[in-house]
Amino acid sequence: MKSDVIIIGAGLAGICAALELLNANKSVTVIDANCKDKLGGLALNAFGGMLLNQTSEQKRLFVKDSPELMLADWLRAAEFESEHTWQKKWAQAYVERSNEEVYAWLKSHGISFFPIVHWVERGDFKPGNSVPRYHVAWGCGQGIVRTLLDKLFSHANADKINFHFNHRVTNIEKTGDNITGCSGTTADGEFYYHAEHTIVACGGINGDLERVRQEWDPIYGKPPMNMLNGSDPVCDGKLHDEVSHIGGKVTNLKWMWNYAAGIEKPDPSFENEGLALIPPRSGLWLDCYGRRVGPDPMMGAFDTHRLCQRMGHLDHQYGWLVLNWRVAIREMAISGSDMNVNFRDKNFIKVLLGVIQGSGKQVQWMIDECPDVVSANSLEQLASKMNSVTTSPFVDLRGMASDINQYDDLIRKGVKYHADDQLRRIGQAKRWIGDYVRTASFAPILDKKSLPLIAIRLRFLSRKSMGGIETDLQSRVLATNNQPINGLFAIGEAAGFGGGGICGKRSLEGTFLSNCIFNGRIAAQAISKTV
Repeated sequence: MKSDVIIIGAGLAGICAALELLNANKSVTVIDANCKDKLGGLALNAFGGMLLNQTSEQKRLFVKDSPELMLADWLRAAEFESEHTWQKKWAQAYVERSNEEVYAWLKSHGISFFPIVHWVERGDFKPGNSVPRYHVAWGCGQGIVRTLLDKLFSHANADKINFHFNHRVTNIEKTGDNITGCSGTTADGEFYYHAEHTIVACGGINGDLERVRQEWDPIYGKPPMNMLNGSDPVCDGKLHDEVSHIGGKVTNLKWMWNYAAGIEKPDPSFENEGLALIPPRSGLWLDCYGRRVGPDPMMGAFDTHRLCQRMGHLDHQYGWLVLNWRVAIREMAISGSDMNVNFRDKNFIKVLLGVIQGSGKQVQWMIDECPDVVSANSLEQLASKMNSVTTSPFVDLRGMASDINQYDDLIRKGVKYHADDQLRRIGQAKRWIGDYVRTASFAPILDKKSLPLIAIRLRFLSRKSMGGIETDLQSRVLATNNQPINGLFAIGEAAGFGGGGICGKRSLEGTFLSNCIFNGRIAAQAISKTV
């Protein structure tokens, strides 16, 4: 079969590229290893956050931002080295062009954003995001995917696109110096598709936990054997290896965006599937023995990269989060479209009620269904249940009680006595409206009025690849001689979301969906200009 362009991967990047190519009257073949139900890829269940600057949402909240400020924050977080030429170019291009190429483009397709901009990845000891920039798409990732698919299927050139699911590409075909298509297997046998241009949009490596361990950066400790999978098994990195085989550059695979707050999914669709918890700030992060990690406390939402470093060096590489019902219903959240149905379904009234009343229904579901979550009405009972979750080591009840009581005593004394970095950081976070409405007021954890107590076992969750296939600013795959390979492009997570690692060592969050849109469109525009 022949078309103008082949797109290997039907995720968000592939969808955006396909839409742009139809606009240019190109014929497109989209090939995906998954079934039709997963059209949209990992974006289907993403929360829908995007890092943007100078938006109308920021301006309504009097947030003063600029591309220059955002780039300075980005480069500080990324910690690029001198050899990271294309990665830095992509970062600068995104910061300068994302308002037009992503934000305005999505709005032109009827996709809007929640009015409150969130402030994530602020940094622990050095600034991350200097100002709030995390914009949540109204409808979550699922809403973005469905809207763009509606545009695709109703397009005037919709007859020029064909989808082929359950097709696993194993080879990128090369004739002379040109890429001429791809081949692979299905349940019915082998296939070969020919095109002048081939776009690799297959995702990253993080769906294969063994591959993740092979590429694991020692900065996070030893490769964890108890890691959960927050990606998809089809994202296994085999096409990265094929790109290397034909002479393309694959770089920085040790750069990953994993989470230290993963919990086991109660109804997994594949082995070791996990959920990404957004850990409540007011809960205490304990080690596997039930002792508080410190004196510098572990907390989510400030520096995920550093949090993973610390988790990886804990004994047995897991920890416990201890909190109470009052804190949980105010602060608990699980990432993903299906875990935030009111956002996903654009039900503003229910979102507002959730802020006012709390998320008791979701917390109770976690207690009832999630194997890593236990609850009790006393610390003694809680410790017993925590010990029933793991075979060893057992938590130290006396030490855990001492640590929690010490924390509670500071809270009882009042804000002016908060000589604790966790309490200080919570106080600072609450000064921003987006955090204020989602943060519980200061109150002791061992408060009888706030029972039951809740303990959550937290593990590493494999999530996203921040390194990948190196590309130039037209999304063309670069060979080892730094020249583009004729006819071959890479986009989305396969390209490290641009250039083989646009975010560097750490993301400012919200840089993944938006860069799928950004470089997916760029690849299609480059192809469309080719005579």
